[in-house]
Amino acid sequence: MIKRSKKSYIAIILSAPFIYALILPLSMLDLFLFFYQLVCFPIYGLPKVRRTDHISIDRGALGYLNIIEKINCLYCGYAIGLLALSREIGSMTEQYWCPIKHARDIKDPHEIYLDFAEFGDSEGYLKRVQVSRGRVAKKATEGDPR
Repeated sequence: MIKRSKKSYIAIILSAPFIYALILPLSMLDLFLFFYQLVCFPIYGLPKVRRTDHISIDRGALGYLNIIEKINCLYCGYAIGLLALSREIGSMTEQYWCPIKHARDIKDPHEIYLDFAEFGDSEGYLKRVQVSRGRVAKKATEGDPR
């Protein structure tokens, strides 16, 4: 068990409302992502991203966690998973509409980004748009749940 001073324990308790207040914007993001995929992805021919591929709420079943730790794990599993889901939905949208690398290096680009056209390469862009949309259409017709 980690030993904490009374002062640090109080600071942890006081920080909890700031952490858990994010449930409101996260829930809104979740709702908007749901409707975005529902409305836009079929129009673009994009396969829907499965929530279960990104959101995993399973650590609450661990018997060695107390109730507070289980709640925290539930929250983190949802929040981090939702952000991963959001990134995947965004990367597929970017692949469809704008497969162009940025002028500067991106710290942690999504895996699809590596196939994008180089910044300033207009011919490469035109080719890349067709390749990207063809790849997306192929995934959709093959039933890829991503």
